[in-house]
Amino acid sequence: MAARTGEQFLRGLKDDREVWVGGERVRSIVDHPALSGAAQALAEVFDLQHRHADDCLMPDPETGEPINISHMIPKSREDLLRRHRGLERVAEFSVGLMGRTPDYMNVTYAGFAGRRDEWSVNGGEEGADNLVRYQKKLAREDISLTHTIVHSTVDLAKGKYPVGFDPVQLHKVENTSGGILVRGSRVLATLAPFADELAVYPGGMMPNAADVHALSFCIPMDTPGLKFICRDSVAVNTNRFEHPLSSRFDEQDAFVIFDDVEVPRERLFIDANLEAYNTVMKTSWWRNILQQTMIRAQTKLEFAWGMATRMAETINSASQPATQQMLGEISMYVEFARASIYAAEHAASEVGNGLWACDGRPLGALRAALPVWFPRVNEIIRLIGSHNLLTTPARGALEDEALRPLIDKYLRGVGVDAEARSRLFRLAWDFTGTALGSRNEQYERFYLGSSGRNLIAAQLLALADRGRANRLLDRFLQEEWDNGQDIADRRVASAAS
Repeated sequence: MAARTGEQFLRGLKDDREVWVGGERVRSIVDHPALSGAAQALAEVFDLQHRHADDCLMPDPETGEPINISHMIPKSREDLLRRHRGLERVAEFSVGLMGRTPDYMNVTYAGFAGRRDEWSVNGGEEGADNLVRYQKKLAREDISLTHTIVHSTVDLAKGKYPVGFDPVQLHKVENTSGGILVRGSRVLATLAPFADELAVYPGGMMPNAADVHALSFCIPMDTPGLKFICRDSVAVNTNRFEHPLSSRFDEQDAFVIFDDVEVPRERLFIDANLEAYNTVMKTSWWRNILQQTMIRAQTKLEFAWGMATRMAETINSASQPATQQMLGEISMYVEFARASIYAAEHAASEVGNGLWACDGRPLGALRAALPVWFPRVNEIIRLIGSHNLLTTPARGALEDEALRPLIDKYLRGVGVDAEARSRLFRLAWDFTGTALGSRNEQYERFYLGSSGRNLIAAQLLALADRGRANRLLDRFLQEEWDNGQDIADRRVASAAS
């Protein structure tokens, strides 16, 4: 099939998947008022790869057909820089608000396939072969894939991962003639209504779990027994002037129930193999996927900086010292993000089995900072906007012949009319203050880890290379002394003589 169009993507959503929104089973993803806006937005992402084919498409290494660049298995630093351009195109479409556009999982599975050796440990050769074949299918059929990798939270006092056997968590029940039967639950399937298939793979190591919890596979969204219970929709289906972001960028999040689901043998990558499960996320995954996630984050930061600056200019506060300090703070975040990505890509290296990935150190540090930065950026935008965020006439008011002259007189900005001012501040409010803005702030706080429990910084610390730091420190701690006399004192004494 090769790279799909938006129309082909929308046709693929017409199946018998069991998706629930607000107590209602959704019969048509494309037509449901809570989902249609994002469905159309994702269709635009699929069309985008054809409009910007030079950046977004590449020939399949085996067939030559055009596939998305995010399916590339990088073999050099140049490959990573090439992939950067395509990932940036997608991030710019939603200004980083959609964290689970299909390129996220494409990059993930390209990295998995590039490290087949990690998946084959402890007798896992068949699963590794299945995964490599599936990654080719993912690329050639341009599948929209989501994942569910977080264990359901029932009692955190027991830890984040199963200890022994836990019937609530996803687990293998038995072998079947065609594969295995699984049961249990997982979270958080972002993009679930708009995916063609669902992936299960390790979200972290489970040192004390029963083997039956060690699973990885991909199955179609309409597989019998799969149930997706979505959170309340934050989409607003109205014109894009009034809700420029929440009308199209609610990618949704779902709780997943596996109610006796059969996984075909050829779709199974880890089958109750705890050693393999605890191996595949140790080395290359973070370095590979963080390129996509941090490009998205840097794009979002840059958009926020541009928007905050334009707001300040519109109300003529940009020259005020307090405003300059806040705008400078966002600009600082943008530059740190840009520099981190640049450094990581240019210090990329081979990570095993011929796969190349970015230097994980700058990207890990950036990832640790973002759960603090993004809430602060939202705060700055709201501080700069102040009451102006709440004085934004709707389209209907602007089109009223009696009201429009008055609105133009009293609600204009510096160098812009009332309509342009309203459009700008509505955009800022949708970014920070609406239900979509609140959901996205929560998403960033816990993106790829828990800022509340400081796990990201702890992981970064565990991976840090202290070699140079120790060398600098030991120079002073281990400095030699001669009869208790400092070197400088000896020089003075020598000069006097």
